[in-house]
Amino acid sequence: MSLSKNIIRHRKLVVVIFIAAALVCAILQLGVSVNYNIADYLPEDAESTLALRIMSEEFDTGVPNARVLIPDVSITEALEYKKALSEINGVSNLMWLDDVIDLRQPLEMADRAVVETYYKEGSAIISLAIGEEDDVRIINEIRALVGEDGAVSGNAVVSATSKEMSAGETTRVMLFLVPLIILILILTTTSWVEPLLFMATIGISILINMGTNIIFDDISFITFSVSPILQMAVSLDYAIFLLSSFQKYRDVTDDIGEAMSLAMKRSLPAVLASALTTLFGFLALVFMRFEVGANLGIALAKGIVISLISVMVFLPSLTVCCYKLIDKTKHRRFVPTFKGSGRFIIRTRIPALILVVLLVVPSYLAQSRTSFIYGIGDLEPTSRAGMDEAKINEIFGQSVPTVLLVPRGDVAREARLADDLSEINNVVSVVSYAGTVGAEIPVEYLDESIVSQFYSENYSRIIVYGDTNGEGEEAFALVRKVRDTAQRYYGSEALTFGASANLYDIKDIVTADSLLVNLLAVLAIGLVLLLTFKSLSLPLILLITIQSSIWINLSIPYFTSSALSYIGYLVISTVQLGATVDYAILFTDHYMLNRRQLLPRAAAIKTAGETMLSILTSAAILALSGFILSFISTNDIVSQMGLLLGRGALLSTVMVLFFLPAAITLLDSLVRITTLRADFFKKEHDTHE
Repeated sequence: MSLSKNIIRHRKLVVVIFIAAALVCAILQLGVSVNYNIADYLPEDAESTLALRIMSEEFDTGVPNARVLIPDVSITEALEYKKALSEINGVSNLMWLDDVIDLRQPLEMADRAVVETYYKEGSAIISLAIGEEDDVRIINEIRALVGEDGAVSGNAVVSATSKEMSAGETTRVMLFLVPLIILILILTTTSWVEPLLFMATIGISILINMGTNIIFDDISFITFSVSPILQMAVSLDYAIFLLSSFQKYRDVTDDIGEAMSLAMKRSLPAVLASALTTLFGFLALVFMRFEVGANLGIALAKGIVISLISVMVFLPSLTVCCYKLIDKTKHRRFVPTFKGSGRFIIRTRIPALILVVLLVVPSYLAQSRTSFIYGIGDLEPTSRAGMDEAKINEIFGQSVPTVLLVPRGDVAREARLADDLSEINNVVSVVSYAGTVGAEIPVEYLDESIVSQFYSENYSRIIVYGDTNGEGEEAFALVRKVRDTAQRYYGSEALTFGASANLYDIKDIVTADSLLVNLLAVLAIGLVLLLTFKSLSLPLILLITIQSSIWINLSIPYFTSSALSYIGYLVISTVQLGATVDYAILFTDHYMLNRRQLLPRAAAIKTAGETMLSILTSAAILALSGFILSFISTNDIVSQMGLLLGRGALLSTVMVLFFLPAAITLLDSLVRITTLRADFFKKEHDTHE
């Protein structure tokens, strides 16, 4: 007995097993840890990763990652606030004016620039370190302490804000998206129940995928936000292929089990080819050295495999169990079949070819010259965090810390280094033992709590504060200058990390990842297409079709003068290719069959009519998923990925429906020559008949 018949025979057991697995995984996914710090995914040999590991091993106190503004306070009151802040569980390494000057002396006698770094216009600014594990609670306690007039900003606030805003966003996206997808499926199918079977199947596969993410130490917030949406949008096609084939075989046999068994065998090659192209597109991300890509790629690839198994095992079982309900809830198709659309498409093939040729070169050049951002983006200006940041910057300006670790032992050399660092443009202050305590004071005379802020057993810690943004040319130039200056004194033993330094390393690594990831995706998908069509020319035609739409998609930010998240740029290049090449496969598969009976133009007309509804349905679901994700997500990276995905789905659809028919008919002779057993219809056959 064949596997398909065995599945149908034990259909009730199969349904129970899948539902039980989904329930278990729904519980497991509650234990999956979500990481909102993208710097944690830098490779082990990145300088900022090495520095952070050494600091965590050597130092007990954290590095300041937040600033607290306390307005309208005296020196005495500011000190009381500092003490109250130090008593909050999870707050450490507080630094204020009393740590750099002797407050027993009149402020007028102190260096004005130093004083105004910490106390200005009656407002105090206190730097402190907030633990990552409980940053949301800590920041809420700080806000309660300083009141509405106070403010908190810094990298810790950005991370905590992302956590708070992202926590329920995936659920909100699903609440918007699922009813709309069901509506699309109702309009394009002929049963009220079929869309529910589709969604049940994909919903179960998503729950299983999310639960099995427990195998990771953690998943990135990008994976958490994007993978369920992408999995649903991409893998619904498999379910549509299967049930469409099932309906056809029901006209062949009255045996429901036999009809489903035949449908499983007939649809498997198409579903498998579709799944493999998507799978390889996602797996290309695994080869990114920046491990956010690997984290997302493995989760998505796992999701595709689970969806494939669910569609080919669970959906047939569920459908056979519910076929009577499907029959009772039949309705007419609410949208046209687009059978006559082929003639219009073929009439426009020459203008379509010319337009794409004119667009593709400038789009390719423009997409590589787009302005990129490498972090998680800016805070929403109207949010509490955004307004706090603006309030602090208005009084005290920007202050981004870069931490420098150098070998301990030569205080005089540290002092000279600190002096040179303070001379660098955009450096507003340098906190070191020599500058804060004094190089002439032996550490043996000081309390351990003071010494431990600067020295561990093997390293000296120097913090350089810059007045740049967290990223950008100015910020990255400052990182380079700090590193170059430190290396003049200590060579490769000097290590830096911090918000800007981390992003600088991310920039270097993801830029290097770009060519490799895109090349691997193209080669892997090209190989699948080669094996699917047994043709040398068709993989090139299909890849050019989708790759052109990707270049056009990614060039739009350049022409609109908007910055684009590089992580989103890199991920979408492979995701759009893997997810939308299916449209080109569907069109080409039908064209090759029709071409055995018709001449090129007639074959393309018939193919367009046969495939347009399926392509539009799939594209509408993918585009809708992207646009809703973009609309709801408050995180710039996730929001931009959603926008790129939605726009990319539409562009790929236009290219497949207008450019691909033009290209494949124009190159018909080349396709025939380079395709194994093409068996194309020739005109003389018609004459002979």
